Amino acid sequence: MRIGAVTFPGTLDDSDTLRAIKASGADAVALWHGDADLKQVDAVVLPGGFSYGDYLRAGAIARFAPVMGEIVDAARKGMPVLGICNGFQVLCEAGLLPGALLRNAGLHFVCRDQWLKVENNTSAWTTRYDTGAEIIVPIKNMDGRYTADKSTVDELEGEGRVVFRYTGGNPNGSLGDIAGVSDATGRIVGLMPHPEHAIDALTGPSDDGLGMFLSVLDSVVAA
Repeated sequence: MRIGAVTFPGTLDDSDTLRAIKASGADAVALWHGDADLKQVDAVVLPGGFSYGDYLRAGAIARFAPVMGEIVDAARKGMPVLGICNGFQVLCEAGLLPGALLRNAGLHFVCRDQWLKVENNTSAWTTRYDTGAEIIVPIKNMDGRYTADKSTVDELEGEGRVVFRYTGGNPNGSLGDIAGVSDATGRIVGLMPHPEHAIDALTGPSDDGLGMFLSVLDSVVAA
C-alpha cells in the first residue's frame, strides 16, 4: 500500500505525516507540489502548514499547484484523500469539500490538545473508530473556523457528513462545532486537528490519530 504526502512551499507537517503513514504499515511516498505525478499511490494526504505563506488566502494558491490537478482527478475517480489543517483549506479551495475556513473567532493562533467526537465512522478515514468515540489530538491554526451557508451545513448534517466535532470547548468558533467533514462518497475528508501528531503516546497526547491512517488501508483493500 502506498500513501503519498504532498509538500507545498510552506508545508510544515509533511515529515510528521510521512512518519504516521509508515507507522500504519504503508509505504510513505513524498509528493512534490510542482510535479504532476502521484507516483502510483493508493491514497493522498495534504499535510498542514502555510502553503505559499497563505499570502492570498489559506490554501488559495496551493489549489493551482500542478500536483493538485492530478489529485482532483484521482479523487473524483475514488482515490481517498485526507486534508489536515492547511490541507483541509486546500481541499475546500479546490472544490473537493464544501465550505471555507476563516480566521479564528478570537483572532488568535490556537495551539493545544483538543478532544474530538467521531460523528461518522463510515468514511474511508474513520472505520477504525466507534461512532461517538472521543479522541484527543493536537490542534494548531489561525484560520480554522469552519463556515458554510445554511443549506450546505444542513446538507452536511442531514447526510452524516460531519465526520468530527469539537468537544470540551470549541477552539475557533466553527459552526456547529464542526472539526471535519467529508464529501458525499466519504472518501475525501478534511479536518483541522492534526492526527499525525498523535500516533504514539511518547510523542503526542495519545495514539488516537493513528486510526485514521489505519482506516484508509482497510478502505483501499476493501475497494
